[in-house]
Amino acid sequence: MFRDSNAIVRNVHSQVADRIGISIVRGDIAAGEALPSEMEICKLIDVSRTVVREAIRTLTGKGLLESRAKSGTRVRPPKQWNQLDPDVLRWQLETSDVDSYLTKLFQLRCAVEPSAAALAATRAGEDDVARIRSGYDGMVAAKVNESFVIADIAFHQAIYFATRNEFFWPIAQMFEITLRQSFTIAARGTHRARALLEHRAVLDAITARDAEGARKTTTILLNQAAADLVKIRGRDFTKRGKTPSVVNSTGPTRSKRK
Repeated sequence: MFRDSNAIVRNVHSQVADRIGISIVRGDIAAGEALPSEMEICKLIDVSRTVVREAIRTLTGKGLLESRAKSGTRVRPPKQWNQLDPDVLRWQLETSDVDSYLTKLFQLRCAVEPSAAALAATRAGEDDVARIRSGYDGMVAAKVNESFVIADIAFHQAIYFATRNEFFWPIAQMFEITLRQSFTIAARGTHRARALLEHRAVLDAITARDAEGARKTTTILLNQAAADLVKIRGRDFTKRGKTPSVVNSTGPTRSKRK
């Protein structure tokens, strides 16, 4: 059987970019510090210089690195990273304290999702509404948690796409990577019947073209979802500012990053 050698090379590029990217996000190489030379990386990882260069180009495109003629390739500050890039999101999730990361994501959802639902109520086409309804129907039909989570993610993604505003779409695209863990945790609870009612209320408001109703029902849904996570994880995922402490914990939450 013939193999696509280009595909194999691309896969090696991705693996090297993955290793370097995780190291940067974890803080092994601080912002402003230079990467080891290409030859050093080649020896450390045992790959060709071509592969290393392609990996560096990939990470540069994601905002993690910048190359200058006399100063070499250096790590950029996190504020300059493409934080919605799927790989950057995955690396953040893999190297961060889970609860702290979920708190930040919930803050983003609480700030944006009610507005997305309100906009969807006025902008959604029939096909958009059909996709939202399909997500809801999948939740109703789900027999196991995994199916429920898949349908739940599809429901919320469809709302963001239904805004017909491309600046909302990256948030929808990140759900599969970043919110699967949050949704999976929540699916373990006994709240499913109530959650279905809340999702149905959002669907009905969008279908009725009721923007304010969509905003309010989405806010209720998010608040209840946060309350469910508090019960399951013992942590408030909606607090702003300082990272909230663990409730009823036997010890402090430990972060993977210093």
